Amino acid sequence: MSIKTRLLFSYLAMTFIPIVLFAAIAATLVTSFYKDIAGTGDGKRIPAFWELANQRQDLIAGVKFMTETAPDHFMDNEFLKDTDLQLNRLYTGLVVMKNKQVLFTSPLLNQLDLEQPLQELETNQHQDQWGKKIDGHLSLETYDVTFKDGTTGTVYLLSDMEPIFKEVRKFFPLLLLSLLVVIGLTNGLLTFFVSRSFIQPLITLKHGAEQMKEGNLDYEVNLNRKDEIGQVGAAFEDMRIRLKESIQLQIKYEENRKELMSNISHDLKTPITGIKACVQGIQDGIADTGPKRAKYMNMIAKKAEDMDLLIDELMLYSKLDLKRLPFHLETMDLNAYLRDCVEELQLDPRMETIKITFPILSNQPVLVMADRDKLHRVILNIFDNSVKYMDKPDKEIRLELMDGLDVAIVSIHDNGPGIDSAALSHIFDRFYRADPSRNSETGGTGLGLAIAKQIIEGQGGRVWAESQIGEGTSMYFTLPKSKLESEYE
Repeated sequence: MSIKTRLLFSYLAMTFIPIVLFAAIAATLVTSFYKDIAGTGDGKRIPAFWELANQRQDLIAGVKFMTETAPDHFMDNEFLKDTDLQLNRLYTGLVVMKNKQVLFTSPLLNQLDLEQPLQELETNQHQDQWGKKIDGHLSLETYDVTFKDGTTGTVYLLSDMEPIFKEVRKFFPLLLLSLLVVIGLTNGLLTFFVSRSFIQPLITLKHGAEQMKEGNLDYEVNLNRKDEIGQVGAAFEDMRIRLKESIQLQIKYEENRKELMSNISHDLKTPITGIKACVQGIQDGIADTGPKRAKYMNMIAKKAEDMDLLIDELMLYSKLDLKRLPFHLETMDLNAYLRDCVEELQLDPRMETIKITFPILSNQPVLVMADRDKLHRVILNIFDNSVKYMDKPDKEIRLELMDGLDVAIVSIHDNGPGIDSAALSHIFDRFYRADPSRNSETGGTGLGLAIAKQIIEGQGGRVWAESQIGEGTSMYFTLPKSKLESEYE
């Protein structure tokens, strides 16, 4: 559930839950305060305050109607008792006077001093829906009647509203208090739970950040949420993993740098040592003849050439490794290109004792995207590596081209001594030589296959090797096919 949805539900809950709870509490309070106010006494009805008022008004209207249509009924004692009984249930008493003499007084009003209320009636002008107010809580209705014998009288209805308003004074404060409690409790609980669902993962993220600050990149942050905070947690965890991998990679690069420096020092020290020995021999007079001096000078030139070649290879590898050597990719026919390379190699004096074959399976062009010059470097490096280690009388190197759907695969097979399986996975590492002594008598810088791998991968391909001891080695590399539909020209 997203944070937006969660907040929406919490807002709706903060609105509707208090309404429902307040309605239930209000109904309970009404039941408690007014269940017997209408005289039912059974607690099954819940008469409302305004229903009580309506009942009273209806009964008073009936009394008024009788004063106008049948005034002599107010001289009937049974009628007066029955009417008074109904009025008593609504806290109302009946008083009937004839010629200023009291004919009937409700038992409900016996404790009241009627003279004082009747005197106040003459001066009290305040009147509302309950009638004229006397003594603050007494309500009085008066109706003049004329009896059949010609005499006049007055019917008084006195209502004591104190029992009703007493309950009202308790009811409404409790109702207001319950509303405040419901709103405060509901909003407080919902705010607590919703905020905790936000704060708890933030605390977890904070703790994870502190662990990262202290250098502990193994501390995992798993929020197990699918909302926006969960996405932040997933991004944080991904950042931690990437940072850990980056640091490990940096450590590996540092180790490789140290190893590279060690390898460079070793490979440079060998020719320098030879050059110093030759110079020392000349200085000491060992080369005291022309032929000896020429021999020493040739050795110095050879060692200097080896150093120059190593430096050039290092510069090329460095540019490839730092992605600073641009590739000029173009659509080319790999089939025709390899044929030209084979013809060139067959004319190389170093290859005069080696049989180079390239079986032509089809004359159809194989269009690839490649850099011609750098691809030529790859093929020469692989051939040089094969030639250095060939130990059989009949030396042979065979090129093959396989046209795939998305890539073209070039394989170069030799019948050399083969490479041990433990060393096979390292032959593309820089400065790697299969012999532990790093003997350079076979020539080379130890960077040829590493450079070949960088060039092939820089053109979107990949390179690998397969070998068996005593049977030879096969080098493979792929190049992406061109997307041109027209034939290559």
